[in-house]
Order: sequence, then C-alpha cells, then structure tokens
Amino acid sequence: MKESIFIRTELIGLDVEVLSAPYSGISGRVVDETKRTFTIESAGIERMVPKPGNVFRFAYEGRNIDIIGSEILHRPEDRIKKVR
Repeated sequence: MKESIFIRTELIGLDVEVLSAPYSGISGRVVDETKRTFTIESAGIERMVPKPGNVFRFAYEGRNIDIIGSEILHRPEDRIKKVR
C-alpha cells in the first residue's frame, strides 16, 4: 500500500508507536487526533503527542507503516481531501 493512500484513512483506532525522542517508546491505540496532535491510550493512560518532529509507526492490515508527523498536519476530516 502506498503511503499516500494510507494517510487518507482513519487513524483513530489504529495501534501506533512513537519512534522519535523524547516520545519514543510511547505505544498504544490512537483515541483522538487533532491537526497537530495524536492522543494515544495505553494501559488506561492517555498521552498527547505532537505530530511535528515525530515519526509514528502504525500497525495496519498486518503491516507496519512509518509516517512523518509533519506530513499529516491536517485536521482529520480535511486530510482525506487534501492528500492526493
């Protein structure tokens, strides 16, 4: 699957791991998304992680897909329309 197709999908509900310091090691399920942040829930704790400056590894359909956060600085509802 091409990265551009993946980032047009709904990211809320997917498993994710943050690969960039100082947030590296945070992993869990995306429970909310804004233009500039993801909220990731793990073991009952929610942590807000900024998109800019971070790389995220999403588990999607049995594959791991790495996405640079600054490439998806859109409101979730706009991302589907803007990314082509």
